[in-house]
Amino acid sequence: MVGSSSLPRGANNLPKGFHESVFKTLWSIRNLSKNTQRIYAKNLRRLARESDLDKTESIESFVFGLDVSNKYRNALFDAYSHYCSANKIQWSRPEIKTERYPVKVPTEEQINEIIACAGQKYATIFHISKHGLRPHEISKITLRDLNLDNGDLQVRTSKMGLERTLRLSHEASDLVRDYVHRYKVEKISDTLFASAGTIQDAWRHYRKKAYEKFRDPELIKIRLYDLRHWYGTTQYIKTRDILHVKYLMGHRNIESTLNYMHIAKGIVNYSDEYTVKVASTIEEFTGLLEQGFEYVTDYGEAKVLRKRK
Repeated sequence: MVGSSSLPRGANNLPKGFHESVFKTLWSIRNLSKNTQRIYAKNLRRLARESDLDKTESIESFVFGLDVSNKYRNALFDAYSHYCSANKIQWSRPEIKTERYPVKVPTEEQINEIIACAGQKYATIFHISKHGLRPHEISKITLRDLNLDNGDLQVRTSKMGLERTLRLSHEASDLVRDYVHRYKVEKISDTLFASAGTIQDAWRHYRKKAYEKFRDPELIKIRLYDLRHWYGTTQYIKTRDILHVKYLMGHRNIESTLNYMHIAKGIVNYSDEYTVKVASTIEEFTGLLEQGFEYVTDYGEAKVLRKRK
């Protein structure tokens, strides 16, 4: 049996009699974010308390008998699927459709109105959030992850995403340098910022202050995670390169990134017509790339590029 000192967060709060197969499950998800571990442990506790984890029919009967949303049913099944995987239980997970609300991407002006109500500490964090980082990714940042000279940030991901290197904006880079100097950060392995939960609470606080200041009801609707949606959407509009956006967002699956293409189409008046240019020299080629043209093919010794009208 795995030692309790090695178990992920949430394992020490399990009820008495929780058998070893559950500890195996918790061990199998130890690389997920602490918050995700905590949620899975909580949901497994409930399933173990109300049904038999080793009988898939018992689990399904209990979950479908609850007077809850399909979103919560899926959350319970998410936890149980990890249990089945860790303990080699054959289970055909039922498909449950959940209602998905369309993502409404805020404007940069609205985002900056909220950030303007924060002090330097959280303004720094929120400007980093504008680069598509999840709250858990921000909470992991150490001095080792930053290149303060050029503003590069190595993102150590959560939610089983992919690591990536991002170039911070000049404003964000300046804020980070001031932050490191102000708080005299010297140990390269110490995390710089607050926990994910604290960051989210701070966003809600400053969002309320911005609403009271500007009296714009749209501000109170903006979630911290919407800054990630804003970044992914604007990067796609800017580059029209779905694979580049996939890298920037740290997605493992292209399906997740395609959402930003669909959101962008609702914001921008897309056209299927292109302006086509031919570059005969390397100077013309690089100049067209800088103007937003994308390379299509070679034509003899020239290169053909295009850009949507």
